[in-house]
Amino acid sequence: MGVIELIADVLSIITISLCLILKIPQIINLIKLKSAVGINLYSLLLELTSYSIMTCYNYCNSYALLSYMEYPIILVQEIVLIFLVLKYMGFLGTNSFACFGLYIAITGAFLCGLLPKTILAVLAPMCTPVSASSKVVQLIEILRTKNAESVSILTWFLSAFTNFTRVFTIYMDSADVTLLVNFSVSVFLSSSVMLSAIYYKHPKMS
Repeated sequence: MGVIELIADVLSIITISLCLILKIPQIINLIKLKSAVGINLYSLLLELTSYSIMTCYNYCNSYALLSYMEYPIILVQEIVLIFLVLKYMGFLGTNSFACFGLYIAITGAFLCGLLPKTILAVLAPMCTPVSASSKVVQLIEILRTKNAESVSILTWFLSAFTNFTRVFTIYMDSADVTLLVNFSVSVFLSSSVMLSAIYYKHPKMS
C-alpha cells in the first residue's frame, strides 16, 4: 500500500469517527442556552430526510454496515436535535409526536421490506440537492436573524472538515465526479454557515 492510499484510509477512519460526534456540540449548545434562535427547523427536517433515505437505501441493499455506519448514528443525533429545537421553540406537542410516529412507521416499513426499495432507488439521488438545500436554508436563517448564538461553530467545522476529507478519499478511490461535486458543494456550504455563525455569534444589541 502506497503512502497516498494509507493517508486516504486514515482520513476515512477519522471521518467516520468524527461523524459519531458531529451533532453533539450543537446538542450541548442548545441544552446550555435553552434557546434555538438562529437555527432553522426546516433545515434540520431536510437533513433528517436525507439521512433517513440514505440509511434505508444502504440497509435495504444489504451494503456493509461499515460503509454507511455514520448515517444511522448521525440520524439518532439529528432526532435528538430536532426534539430540542421543537422544545425550545415551543412547538413540542401532540402534532409533533404524531408526525414522529408517522416518520417511524414509514421508516420501519422500508427497513422491514413492506415498502418496495425501488422507491428508495428513486429517492436516493435526490439526497444531494436535499442536503445542499438544508445548508442553504440554515445559512439564510443566520443571515436573516443576524443571530447565531444557538448555532454550534464546532458542529459546522466538523461538517466542513469531514466533507473535505471525503473529497480527498473519493478522489483517491474512484474519482466519481458526481460524488466529488456533491462533497465539494457541501464543503463550501458548511464553511459558509460556519463563517456566518462566527460573524453573528454575538449579535449586536440595537
